[in-house]
Amino acid sequence: MNTNDIYQTLGVSGAVLAFGEGVLSTLAERFGAIDANAELGQAKVLAAMQKNRVNATHFAATTGYGYDDAGRDTLERVYADTFHTEAALVRPQLVCGTHALAVALSANLLPGDELLAISGKPYDTLEEVIGIRPSPCSLAEYGVSYRQVDLLDDGSFDLPAVRAAVTERTKLVHIQRSKGYQTRPTLSVAQIGEAIAAVKSVKPDAVVMVDNCYGEFVEPTEPSDVGADMCVGSLIKNPGGGLAPIGGYIVGTQRCIDRCAYRLSAPGLGQEVGANLGLLPALFQGFFLAPTVTAAAVRGAVFAAAAYEQLGFRVVPASDEARHDVIQAIELGSEAAMCAFCKGIQQAAPVDSYVTPVPAPMPGYDAQVIMAAGAFVQGSSIELSADGPVREPYAVYFQGGLTWPHAKLGVLLSLQKLLDAGLIQL
Repeated sequence: MNTNDIYQTLGVSGAVLAFGEGVLSTLAERFGAIDANAELGQAKVLAAMQKNRVNATHFAATTGYGYDDAGRDTLERVYADTFHTEAALVRPQLVCGTHALAVALSANLLPGDELLAISGKPYDTLEEVIGIRPSPCSLAEYGVSYRQVDLLDDGSFDLPAVRAAVTERTKLVHIQRSKGYQTRPTLSVAQIGEAIAAVKSVKPDAVVMVDNCYGEFVEPTEPSDVGADMCVGSLIKNPGGGLAPIGGYIVGTQRCIDRCAYRLSAPGLGQEVGANLGLLPALFQGFFLAPTVTAAAVRGAVFAAAAYEQLGFRVVPASDEARHDVIQAIELGSEAAMCAFCKGIQQAAPVDSYVTPVPAPMPGYDAQVIMAAGAFVQGSSIELSADGPVREPYAVYFQGGLTWPHAKLGVLLSLQKLLDAGLIQL
C-alpha cells in the first residue's frame, strides 16, 4: 500500500491530496525555520534537565501531603531554568490554564488594587474570573477594580495609551499573548517586551503577568526573557508535550511564585505540599518532547494557512507571517463551513473519530461553540483540534497535532469535508 492508497482509505480523495501536495511544495523554507527553532528549544530543555541532575528517583509517586517530594521540586527547577526565572510552580493541582491564571491573579491582587489589561479584553473564560461578567468569587467581588487598554487596529500595543493608563493604583498588568477567540494577530515576544518596558517606565513595581498559553517554544525566547514577572500556561497545551494528563504552570519572580503557592494551597503551606500522584514521568517526558511536538503543531498551522489562503479565505496569521503561537484562525464565513471543517478534524482523530461535532452551549462563553477534538487527554489543545464560537465572522481556530503527519491529515480532511459539502472548489 502506498501513501495515496492509505490517504484514500482515511477519506482523502486524490484531488484533495494533489491540492495539498501542491501547497506543501511551497513551504520547505518555512518548515526548515520551524525545525531550527525546535532544535534550539530542545537544547534549552535538555540543558535544564542536565543542570538539575534529573534521575530515576525523581519519577517516584507521592501521596497525601507530598512532603519532601524531590521529583516535584526538581521539575519546578527545570521549568524555572528553561524559562530563565527565579522560581516556578508546576502542579497537577492546577487543573487548567484558566485555574492557573486565576491563582496568579488572585494571589497578587488585594482589595483596592487595580488590574489593568493592556492587550484588550481577555479570553472569554477569564471574564468571570475578573468579574467583567458577574460571577461568585470573582476578583470584582473581592474589591479588585479592572480597566483595559485596547490594541490598535493593526493588533499592536497602543504604547502611549498604556503609559497613560498606568497609575499608582495599578498593581498588576495583564497581557494575553495569544488571540483567543479573536481574529487579531498573536503578540510576539518582542512586542510584549516593548509593552513591559512601557509599563515599568511609569511604575517599576507593577507586576506584569503574561498569559503564555499556546505560545511556549514557538519562538526562541519567552516573555520571561523580556521582563515578565509571571508567565502562566497549561500543561495540556504546548509544555505538556501531549503526555501531561493535567496541570498548569506559573513561572516568575520568587515573590510572585511564593504568593501563588500560598493561594493554591494555604498560607503557611505554599510549595511544601502537593503530592505528584505518580504523574511525574509524564510531566518530565512531556516537557522534554514539548519543543518538537510544538514544532509539529506550527507546521500544521502554516499548512492550514497556506491551503485556505489559496482558496480565498482570510487567515490569521497569513502563511508567510512570523508565528508566535500554535493557533491558526480561518474565517470560513458561515456556520455550515465551520461544521464541515470541524467534521474533517474529528474524522482525523485517533479517538472518537466517528463522532460528528455540533454547536452547543459551553460554560464561560456567550455563544454556542463547536469543538472537534478526538484527544487522548480531554481538552488537550496540543493534540489535533479545532473549535470556535458560532458567530460572525464564523472563524474556526485550528491547533495542535502531536506529529506533523497527523496535523497534515487533519487539514486534508477539513478540505475534503468542505469540498464534499460544495463549499469550496479546487
